[in-house]
Amino acid sequence: MTRGGADRMREDPERRCVVTGEVQPKAGLIRFVLSPDGVVFPDLAAKLPGRGIWVTADRAAIDKAAAKGLFARAAKAPARAPEGLADLVEAGLARRVVELISLDRKAGHAVCGFEKVKDWLADGKARVLLQASDGSDRGKGKLWTPEGGRWFGCLTANELGQAFGRDSVVHAALAAGGLARRVVEEAAKLNGLRQSGGGTPPGKN
Repeated sequence: MTRGGADRMREDPERRCVVTGEVQPKAGLIRFVLSPDGVVFPDLAAKLPGRGIWVTADRAAIDKAAAKGLFARAAKAPARAPEGLADLVEAGLARRVVELISLDRKAGHAVCGFEKVKDWLADGKARVLLQASDGSDRGKGKLWTPEGGRWFGCLTANELGQAFGRDSVVHAALAAGGLARRVVEEAAKLNGLRQSGGGTPPGKN
């Protein structure tokens, strides 16, 4: 597995992290590019033109790349990392996760609320369980990770609420298919920046 719980898929393209030197699937890495004036920019969608510089989705790794001049070394050109680069990556990943969940909701592949999520889990419909990082541990412990699925606690109740058009959401679930795999990949990266849960929550398994 990659950091945060994303599956290592044999067919996934691989890249080398400029910090650790490890080769791993792109799903566990953040791509950076240089702007025309040499500023390091996170390319979270991995679609911008230019030579990609790949760093493990981990706050410490990104901070080290910025502090040690590893972006310039990899690009073989002057490179300036903006202050708080890891914070920029974290904020961007959080937006991507929220947007993906919102799209999945609109397609009918996501629900929120304790009872609805519990029903999906009991019926075997849920593939991904999402719970707010600042939600009650007691309440979260009453739900369980879907068999063969994933659990993430990297979003706050406010962020998870944004995905469902509400002020606050503590429990949500995604069905198999749809955008579930992309949510897992992006949430796994966000875990690396926030060092929050990506394994099994308290309670039943």
